[in-house]
Amino acid sequence: MLRAEFHQLANAMTLGLEGRFVGEWAEQVKSLVTKRSLPPKLIIDLTEVTYVDSVGEQVLIWFSSIGATFIAEICYARDVCERLHLPLKGDPGNPSSERHNGTLHPST
Repeated sequence: MLRAEFHQLANAMTLGLEGRFVGEWAEQVKSLVTKRSLPPKLIIDLTEVTYVDSVGEQVLIWFSSIGATFIAEICYARDVCERLHLPLKGDPGNPSSERHNGTLHPST
């Protein structure tokens, strides 16, 4: 099971994910994101994600390609981000972690 929750901030949007980010559920989240009018910053919170399969990994990589940054406060989520080279929000080693250098271009 997967829960996805959007939170609008002043100049950013946070997408909190909870549960298993797999298969059709991951694709549905991608579809939800492509249908929204997004602000310049998209932040994906993976802290409550318990498992990511290969489809979920591809969706996370896609999020990164459109400029998203990630929050990963537990070991599993941090491992996923490190393995997939996803930019962590607030990571001083990541020059793009606090800013977005382009426009979101949703594509499938």
